[in-house]
Amino acid sequence: MTSKRPAPAVPEYEFWHLRLPSTTSRGAARRLLTDRAEYGHWELARVRLDSDGTRRITLRRKILRVRPTI
Repeated sequence: MTSKRPAPAVPEYEFWHLRLPSTTSRGAARRLLTDRAEYGHWELARVRLDSDGTRRITLRRKILRVRPTI
């Protein structure tokens, strides 16, 4: 007798891509990302530093699906 279990749900994410110019200080970038994480529930997925000093930042957060209870 085999029982079939539903596959574990794979979390789905939404992404937000930012570009910060090279004139943005590290402290300003940190404050911006901290605010987004604290109030928007975003988490840091990737930071790339281009050769011209531009930071390309990718933030992500889980998409919460609510199941109907009725």
